[in-house]
Amino acid sequence: MIRRIGIGLALALLAAGAANAQSKTGTSIGQFLLIEPSARLTAMGNAGVALYDGIQSVYYNPAALASVDRYALQASHSDWLAGIDYDYLAVGAPFGRFGTAMISVTALSSGEMDVRTVEMPHGTGERYSVNDLAVGLAYARPISDRFSAGGQLTYLQETIWHTSMKTLVLNVGTLYRISENGLHIGSSISNIGTKGGFSGRDLAMQYDNDPDRYGDNSALPGERFTDDFPLPILFRVGLAYPKQVGRDSRLLLEVDAFHPSDNTESMSLGAEWTWKEALSLRSGYQNLAQKDSEVGLTLGIGLRGRIGQPEFHFDYAWADYGRLEETHRLTFVLTY
Repeated sequence: MIRRIGIGLALALLAAGAANAQSKTGTSIGQFLLIEPSARLTAMGNAGVALYDGIQSVYYNPAALASVDRYALQASHSDWLAGIDYDYLAVGAPFGRFGTAMISVTALSSGEMDVRTVEMPHGTGERYSVNDLAVGLAYARPISDRFSAGGQLTYLQETIWHTSMKTLVLNVGTLYRISENGLHIGSSISNIGTKGGFSGRDLAMQYDNDPDRYGDNSALPGERFTDDFPLPILFRVGLAYPKQVGRDSRLLLEVDAFHPSDNTESMSLGAEWTWKEALSLRSGYQNLAQKDSEVGLTLGIGLRGRIGQPEFHFDYAWADYGRLEETHRLTFVLTY
């Protein structure tokens, strides 16, 4: 059955890819929303839409928040490409039969850079930075003992020096567990929202209304306007299959298919082997069949234990980005 479903997903993906072969890479705003905060699932090829397994799964599918039955804290840091810093913090709280809520904060920072102009290519002496911020509020609850649904509303802000863009983003997802320890099916739509454009004092300018006329005001105040760009909407669907392979070890397999609004379709594969619920080894492959993809192999390790009553998870992930080299992620989760 699993094999037939997997083949069906692959055929559907290939058919969609043939119909949408033209890439729209670089045509949307809010690209930092596509950076996955979970070191655990990054190591599994960023395949996680069907996992009903704690706070790290919520980014991929808000319905997974229904599995959080204790207070949970997730903190992640990534040394992103080109020396960019990426940080993520989330806190989840269960409310019994009323469901589970979560607050998350995502921050991306380029660090300071020199301001350069055509007249002063070596720098004006000023410094600027690019900073992105997302603050989200999520909620999920089980609809039945096997089916869960959830959503997340996020305030998004992108800032380049004194110019910024703001908008609201919505994520929704569902999860169905065929059995408690068997096949899981998940789907989600991320980054639904209105288009956004930049505004701010850096777009101010001076202009000459009539360059051929002398004696008039050649330094009139003006303002540039930017186009509005869409968000990178992403549809995920996937299967997860946990399997006990011995008294002390467990294997988890996941396959996800992706349909993005600003790129071609792809699939990601991931696997996790856990020993005595204490040590996990992970591997995966990102974005198979995506046109001109620079990503690929992912690897990682995880440790799990207790500090008295609270339980902790510490995860590390390495991901290959081809000519852009690699990224490293660290995630710490505490549940109580």
